[in-house]
Amino acid sequence: MGTKHVSGILQVTRKAVGYLAFPIEAGVKKTLEDIEVGPEHLGGALNGDTVSVEIIGTSPRTTGKVVKVISRAKTEFVGTLKHINDQWVVLASDIKFYRPIHIEHLLEGSVAGSKVLVELVSFDGKTDPKGTITEVIGIAGEHRAEMNAIVLEHGFKTEFPAAVVQEAQKIEKEHAAIIASEIPKRADFRNLTTMTIDPFDAKDFDDALSLRKLDNDEWEVGIHIADATFFVRPGTALDDEAVKRGTSVYLVDATIPMLPLELSGNVCSLREGEDRLAFSAVFRITSKGKVLERTFTKSVIRSNKRFTYEEAQQILNDVDANKNPDSPFTADLVTLRTLSRILRKQRDEEGAIDFGDNEVKFILDEKGVPTGVVRKERIETNQLIEEFMLLANREVAAHISKLAEKLPEHGLVFLYRIHDTPKEDRIEELATFVRAVGYEFGHLKSKKSTHKYSARDIAHLLKQIEGKPEEHLIRTATLRTMAKAIYSTKNIGHFGLAFEYYTHFTSPIRRYPDMLVHRILESHLSGKPMTRREFTNLETMCITASGQEAKAVSAERDSIRYKQVEYLSSKIGQEFDAVISGVTEWGLYVEDMVSASEGLVRVRTIGDDFYNYNQKEYALVGQRTKKSFTLGDKVKVKLVATDLAARTVDFELVR
Repeated sequence: MGTKHVSGILQVTRKAVGYLAFPIEAGVKKTLEDIEVGPEHLGGALNGDTVSVEIIGTSPRTTGKVVKVISRAKTEFVGTLKHINDQWVVLASDIKFYRPIHIEHLLEGSVAGSKVLVELVSFDGKTDPKGTITEVIGIAGEHRAEMNAIVLEHGFKTEFPAAVVQEAQKIEKEHAAIIASEIPKRADFRNLTTMTIDPFDAKDFDDALSLRKLDNDEWEVGIHIADATFFVRPGTALDDEAVKRGTSVYLVDATIPMLPLELSGNVCSLREGEDRLAFSAVFRITSKGKVLERTFTKSVIRSNKRFTYEEAQQILNDVDANKNPDSPFTADLVTLRTLSRILRKQRDEEGAIDFGDNEVKFILDEKGVPTGVVRKERIETNQLIEEFMLLANREVAAHISKLAEKLPEHGLVFLYRIHDTPKEDRIEELATFVRAVGYEFGHLKSKKSTHKYSARDIAHLLKQIEGKPEEHLIRTATLRTMAKAIYSTKNIGHFGLAFEYYTHFTSPIRRYPDMLVHRILESHLSGKPMTRREFTNLETMCITASGQEAKAVSAERDSIRYKQVEYLSSKIGQEFDAVISGVTEWGLYVEDMVSASEGLVRVRTIGDDFYNYNQKEYALVGQRTKKSFTLGDKVKVKLVATDLAARTVDFELVR
């Protein structure tokens, strides 16, 4: 039998051990274990690379060596510049890059301790990797440098190419004339009272709401979305860059926008008191929340008021307290809240899952150092806006889908936001876990569900735990069982929202898929719908957009994690109230109940017994004392160490 070679994507651990999953290939027997590639056999391969591996052993487990790196997952890496043994090297921030990168020539402005972006030039495993510094980010440890480093590490750029900026500046300069020429061609909603409701620090306003009373106890709700695609046309530098980015990236204290500020913060943004081009979804809706009619049209609007969530909420709170808020928008806000509550109740009855919110917000000093941390509060005006955005997204998807059903010969294509049902084994694991914690799970069958567990079961579970100490823990465990929502041309519905049809239409300033949806919808309204032949690369765009979204989410989490560790670094020796958020054979993961920072209590530090890991009980159990530490238990811990570079935190239990 000849030598066997297997190709695929290599996963490398921080200990420089690679693992390659067995693909289904002729001549290679599938085992339960992946192929293990030792550090000496990596052949210059890095985490995520596509490689060809030769199998060199089968006992006691299958082992191999990389014989070829077919393609690199990435060639740009962020790291810290060091001067070691008379040589300049960059230590990569990615802990899975297991060798220093040697640098022959320094870029102007780079000094020891600089955070830099490096282009990998060569690495075959036999000699040290070589690279070229392409950008000096700043000094390691400085707030802006660290935040920008996170963005660059995930493949996003912090600056726009010159050609993109030039196009944006030209549009901004001609904006007034453009609007004047477009007004006669569009539905004019400037006479309607219109408002935006956004976070207090928002710079780009994607969406605005208008409300008009009709006869027969009906309302006209206008959901007006920035018409970004009018300014960002295929074939332009603006569009090419938006495709590459795919999404805006939100860090602890800054946004890396998908579109240049000239567009994202001005031309496209629905700013108060200024005429703006929009793509409007207008609904005739009863006071019972039933949609009677929907219209999609290009429009011009003028926002009369820019509310923060808190400002709008205060008006509603005053109404509830029988005060008379001094605002011309009071009646509209009250009606919009009433309708949003009805829409929310309808979704709840269909089995929609609400995972809530566990975001934290940092209080930063003038140097960006965190001096405090608070959990963000999700108030009703957040939910109000959410319901109308969900309505617009759902109805756009339903509209195009039903057109496609009526015209199958046209091969109409569309971009959906889909969310698959969870895998049965993962739901079974969740059921075992929540029952171990003391909750019932299952048996609430949905009419639409053919599975043992339905969205209703999950929604019911989340209702049970509201306000309980273990709420966040169970929400997190539940979220981890879910499939990831992605973009696709093939509709399977949205499990979490309990929608048959769903897309993203409402945020074209910050998400490229929304721009694609705008273009497709406009093509239908113009009577020349795009067909699959015309949009042959749409599925590829969906895959790319889903990947960019995942990278952006990872960058956001990394920025939060960095600030959590930085915040705790000044508190070594202090004690914290925490909850056990994970149990493994090597220790307990605990989450600080104030900052949501997670750290590890190593099993060897518990000390009063030998603890065994009981996987079924999600617990560490003392061999002699039978004392157990279980997922969800509240504990008191002392902070003993932090590592900013690795973004890790170590705690010890306080007895």
